[in-house]
This record gives sequence, structure tokens and C-alpha cells, in this order.
Amino acid sequence: MTPVFAFEGIYTPIVTPYDSEGVARLDVLADVVEHLVAAGVNGVISGGSTGENYAQTVEERLDLARFIHERLNGRVPLIVGTGAMRTPDSVALAEGARDMGADAILVASPPYAVPTERENALNVLAIDRAADLPIMLYNYPGRTGTFMGDEFLDRVGRSRNVCGIKESSGDINRVHTLARDYPHIQMLCGMDDQALEFFAWGATGWVCAGSNFLPEEHIALYRACALEGDFTKGRRIMSAMMPLMRVLEQGGKFIQCVKYGVEIAGIDAGPPRAPLKALNKDDKRQMDQVVRILKTTIADITAGN
Repeated sequence: MTPVFAFEGIYTPIVTPYDSEGVARLDVLADVVEHLVAAGVNGVISGGSTGENYAQTVEERLDLARFIHERLNGRVPLIVGTGAMRTPDSVALAEGARDMGADAILVASPPYAVPTERENALNVLAIDRAADLPIMLYNYPGRTGTFMGDEFLDRVGRSRNVCGIKESSGDINRVHTLARDYPHIQMLCGMDDQALEFFAWGATGWVCAGSNFLPEEHIALYRACALEGDFTKGRRIMSAMMPLMRVLEQGGKFIQCVKYGVEIAGIDAGPPRAPLKALNKDDKRQMDQVVRILKTTIADITAGN
């Protein structure tokens, strides 16, 4: 079955800039969009967890998605996140994505409910019927408590709209299973420290929050592995990126680090919304050092040094 949409390349789950009162700053969001497009990312995802969707209403998420869609103006695809605890909220987000002309939707398991595989599949198919758009599934059991297993994939895979899956379980055996048993569902890396392994097993893309502030470096790894097939170069780039992966994943400060990374890149994305708090000075100093070394090292590698 030929996918109705090709999820290929680097997809950025875009941050939501806020002021000190937690109000979205659309002027800054426009700057982030322009930064990503200019850098050459292959698509933008609105309403993901990196965009702090859990701290936003459905209406806010749709307003932000519409703004991003207008700013992109067709230059790269927009994927609208539909993840929510309630199926009606996910359906409303899917319908909104359809109505605004989005290119695809991102569909996760509803968190906390812990549905069975059958129930989870029926939830996805209800969202699919509402939007009739290409779907990127999002398997992140660490956040949702639910694993998109074989029974689930067998059910939802019957829909021609189910084109890809962002795999974030962290289980490398899952990568093998997707590549071997579900080749008709495009596999995208959703576990940053396994990006090299994903590409070795045929992943078509990478959904990476770090590309909010290091898009060129993430593109460099994708290009080396997926386009050039140069895994020697890819290993060097991945090795240079590993300190960043460790910083992002340690201590539960992922979004805080990504937002500060955007600040390092020259765009003030502001603090996260409560309950999260901005990084402290020591954390910022560590991020500064890691990003500086990473950029210098990868620039040398891509220059052929």
C-alpha cells in the first residue's frame, strides 16, 4: 500500500513562546517559524508536547495551529497534534486541522486512561474519520502509559491514512519489528539518542525537538545517514550530539532545555507555562557549553575535516 503522504526528513515539534505571564507571543512564534523554514526543516508539528499542549485549551491549540499554518503559507507541511485525554477533544482538533488545510495530523494515545489495544485503535479510527488526513501515529508509552502494539497496528493499519509512526518507546527491538513487519507504515525516529539506529533500519525521518534550535545539525545527521548512506560520517555527527541528548533527557527538564536552546539561537521563547519553571543559571551554563561544542564539532565534520 503506497502511503498517501511521505513523511521524510526533519520534522520540528515547534515550541510555543510565552511572556512572563504565560501569554502566547505570536510575534516570536512567527520568528521561530521563519528560522525553521530558512534552516531547511522538512515539516513543522504544532500542538505537540514540546509545544506544551498539555497546558493549553483546545481553542488555544487550534488558534496557534492556524497562525503557524498561515505563516508557513505552504512552504513546508504542517502537522497538527491531536493528542488529548478525551476523544471529543482529539476529534475537535482533527476537524480543526482539516478545516484549516493542514497537511497531516499527529495522533497519540490518550494519556492516563490506559485503553486496551482495541480501544486505542478505535480512538485513532474515530479521529481518522473526523479529519480524513494523513496520520503520523505517536507511540510514547512513557508519557501516555499505553503501548501501540501489534494488535493496535494491525487494526489501524487498514486505514490508508495511517502513513507513519513516530516511535518513542525507547525499545530498539520495536524498531526491528516496525521495519520488518510494518514496512507500509513509515517509521520516524522519536527517541533522539537512537537516531543513528533508526536510520540504519530504514527510518524515513526524525521528529526532534532539538531542531527548534539546532536545525542544521539535525539535518546534517539525516542527510548523512538517510540520503548519503554515509554511516561513518553519521556516527561522528551522532557522537557529537550525544552530550546534548543527555542534557535534554536528564532531570525532567526537557522542554525547559529546548526553550532555552531557542534563546541561545537568538529567539526569546520565554519560560514554560506552569507547572514547569525556567532553567536555573547552572543549567543554562551547561546548555551553553554543550551547544557551543556541538555546533563547532559538527561544522568541522560537515566541512570534511
